[in-house]
Amino acid sequence: MNIINITMINTINNKVFRNANEAYEYIHDRILQDGVAFGDTKALFNVGFYITDPKDRKIINKERNWKEDYAEAEWQWYLSGDPNISKLGDIYGKIPEIWKRMADKHGYVNSNYGHQWKRERQLHYIVAMLKADSETRRATISIYDGKEITNYSHDTPCTYAVQFTIVHNRLDMCVTMRSNDLWYGFCNDQYQFSKLQEMVSKQLNIETGIYYHFAHNMHLYNDKI
Repeated sequence: MNIINITMINTINNKVFRNANEAYEYIHDRILQDGVAFGDTKALFNVGFYITDPKDRKIINKERNWKEDYAEAEWQWYLSGDPNISKLGDIYGKIPEIWKRMADKHGYVNSNYGHQWKRERQLHYIVAMLKADSETRRATISIYDGKEITNYSHDTPCTYAVQFTIVHNRLDMCVTMRSNDLWYGFCNDQYQFSKLQEMVSKQLNIETGIYYHFAHNMHLYNDKI
């Protein structure tokens, strides 16, 4: 008899949220309620949801105490395409400890997503592709590159890919992640990716559409529970 592993099943999939803060608060509570012990975290698996207004990206939850000035500094770092954390320090005034832990001995990380989307001029090509064919299914930026697996000992990107689709003359975007820490990661990740979605929308001269976020493992570290 087949036994279904119910820890891999959740009812968040395809839930619709108005903004990032609403998504954060709901998923936070669901992890506390239904999450399973997984290493040094409590986790939900295969979590996917929509945000209908991705430009409403501020996390206003008081307990989280999210800092927009840092998220914006990280966005500017991504735009620079410089994978060295010293550049973030130049922009923000200091380097957060989490980035120091992830960097190699020269200060380089793989999770500067701006560096990744500029690799092979991916962002340039997907914009050109969408301008040439508004119904393309190929406008995808690859973040996680299996060919670089030997370089991931310090910092393995949490994001696999970002895909853009024009529907009803609005730019929708789908972010697919192997792993996403709700407290640290999601709050800043959704800020960066929704800014990317908005930037590409402006380059295409169309409205920003829906943001879809999928994480195979969505979790809170035990020290945040």
